[in-house]
Amino acid sequence: MFGLAGCKGGAAAHDAGEKASGKGLVIGWSQRGISGSDWWKTLVEGGQAEAGKIGARLELLDANGDTVRQNGDVQTLITKGVDVVVMNPNDPIGVGPSVQALKDAGIPVVTVNSSVDKSLVPDMFCYVAEDQEHTGSLAGETAAQKALEKYGDQGQIKLVGIGGFPGDVLSDLRFNGFMAGWNRVMDKHPGVTTVKLDTKYGEWKPDKALAPIRDVATANPDLKVIYSMSDVMHGGIVQGLQQAGLWGDKILMASYDGGMGAIKEMVDDPKGPLQADASNQPWDQGAAAVRMALAAFNGDQSQCPDKTNYINTTVVTPAEARDYYVPSDTYVRAKN
Repeated sequence: MFGLAGCKGGAAAHDAGEKASGKGLVIGWSQRGISGSDWWKTLVEGGQAEAGKIGARLELLDANGDTVRQNGDVQTLITKGVDVVVMNPNDPIGVGPSVQALKDAGIPVVTVNSSVDKSLVPDMFCYVAEDQEHTGSLAGETAAQKALEKYGDQGQIKLVGIGGFPGDVLSDLRFNGFMAGWNRVMDKHPGVTTVKLDTKYGEWKPDKALAPIRDVATANPDLKVIYSMSDVMHGGIVQGLQQAGLWGDKILMASYDGGMGAIKEMVDDPKGPLQADASNQPWDQGAAAVRMALAAFNGDQSQCPDKTNYINTTVVTPAEARDYYVPSDTYVRAKN
């Protein structure tokens, strides 16, 4: 009655009742990478904290960006007899052998942050992430409201977004969401004309973001709004705008990630260019993944009825920045 599929991975039948509450549950966590990424580190820490809260044990293996290694890690977790696996897939189709092996072993799998190919979804219990398009729209709505306050409801507003790479899904979702939120607000203000410049790309790195932003700002001295699709590029964007002579009162900036450095900037300079940061909350994603792992062990699909569990995200402005600023954290967490 507690989902014996999960028990086939090594949990004894007489433990099922106790493990159904989380106590003694063994969760294998196959992480695609940790080193060099505070975001992934925070994701795992959120999962570890939630596992500790419910009395579960988390077996963590890091593939370090290698899909072959990740498939090997999952085999190791199966051999160790884990009850359920949380996987942050390095490659959506490349982890197919792992998904099949888990299915054969009767061990449910939850994916987090990145999902598997649609052909593998039937064999997955739940995908945990933030809805990037919705989260981007939160930044867009707030940026539009701030722009109306700053520039008024008449005239032209030039806007540019900077993402990771041309055609990558993250950039498209985050920017499309931003523009949807922006347009929802601006549609009510027909006196404003939005001029959307071609999206620039900074490879998710501050040094790579500098030149594209400097160049577009130099070519468009009337640029007013910049949307960065990741806080990690912020330093390069600031430097590029400074070199173009636009950093300061002339610019309004929105960003995405909820990185604590960006939150502190709003605390320290509430009237500065950065006025909105949409948070994707890796800690909360990790915690939600563990909760879904428990639901998977119990066979309770009602906890993830559409095989997707989007966490609740938010957008932080200078007015709320102090409430969200926690110096010991690297990313914003949900307010309980």
